[in-house]
Order: sequence, then structure tokens, then C-alpha cells
Amino acid sequence: MFTGIIEEVGIVRNIERSPAGVRLTISSHVCASDIKLGDSLAVNGCCLTAVHISGKGRLRQLQFDILNETWQRTNLKFCVPGSSANLERPLAATGRFHGHIVSGHIDGTGKIKSFEKVGADWKLEVEIVSGDMRYLIQKGSIALDGISLTIAALSRKTFTVWIIPHTHKATALHARKAGDQVNIEFDLVGKYVEQMLNLTAK
Repeated sequence: MFTGIIEEVGIVRNIERSPAGVRLTISSHVCASDIKLGDSLAVNGCCLTAVHISGKGRLRQLQFDILNETWQRTNLKFCVPGSSANLERPLAATGRFHGHIVSGHIDGTGKIKSFEKVGADWKLEVEIVSGDMRYLIQKGSIALDGISLTIAALSRKTFTVWIIPHTHKATALHARKAGDQVNIEFDLVGKYVEQMLNLTAK
């Protein structure tokens, strides 16, 4: 489980495609400091498993195998060497819960409709499939590229979040622009409630 509080912006170093899937290599300072083979890491909010670790010292190379289904569902497919990626380690049992419950299972992507600076902050509007709007509520939680954010406004096909200067600088959002795709994970509680109501109706 994750909380949507980004620890580090990693850099994509290599992408290898094969019929079975994709192997993604990312360099990391902070998150790689204590990661072991088989450990999970959220990359742009997508929970991946470390399958190979190389390098010594502070900078290390982490490799992840990505299934084709995951590759197609997430914005990882748009990565190229040099791309920025948000990284977060799983929440430790003794850790403090700062964001909201984030599973690392991406529901889909949204398209940035506008991303503009307003005063000291940034206003980010994202367009998604209209049917997915049912998962969103005013002041509710949403994870964008693994970042825990609060929904400030809703329209028929878009939602708006506000980004403070720290979040803009300390995450890969500083590299995003209008037209880019962002990974979306809807509030887990809302999805469970919907499923239970559907089962009850049957």
C-alpha cells in the first residue's frame, strides 16, 4: 500500500520491449537506498516489482518487468530515456499516513486539458472518460501519477486540482504540459462501495 506522497523523481534510463512485455530501467537515489529484489515500488503510481538492481553508492539502477496490459493501461508507454518518473516506496507498518490509501493499481489515464500557473500555485485540469466521473466527488481524493491530490472542481468530463509550489517542484509534474497523459487511480473506498452496491442490487 502507498499513500501518494512522492519521495523522489527518478529518471528513465532504458526501455526494452519483447513479446512478453517490457523491461523498464530507472535510476534512483533515495528509493534505491534500501530496496531489495522482489520489493515493490510505485512508479508514476503504478506498483512494480524490482527484478534487478545494479550500481553502487547513492545512484542505482532499478529494473522492472511490465506486462503488456499494464504497459497499455498506463502512461509508462509514453516514457523515453530521460523521462521523469515519480517514485514512492510502500508504507512501512510504523510509518505515518500523510496522503490517502493508494493501491498502486492504475485505473487508466487522463489527458491534461490545461496546466497553468495562478499566482504562486498551479491549476491542473484533467479530462477523463465521462463514465469515470462517477468516482469523483468535490474535495475527494485522487492519485495522479501516484500523487495524492484533492479534487477542487468538477465538470461533465474534467476535474481540477490545485498544485502547491513544493509539489510542482518535487514531483514529475514540473515536466508535464497540456496534452500529456497522467496515470489515474480513483479512491479505493469509492470503488469498493460501488461493487458492494452492485452485488446488493443483484
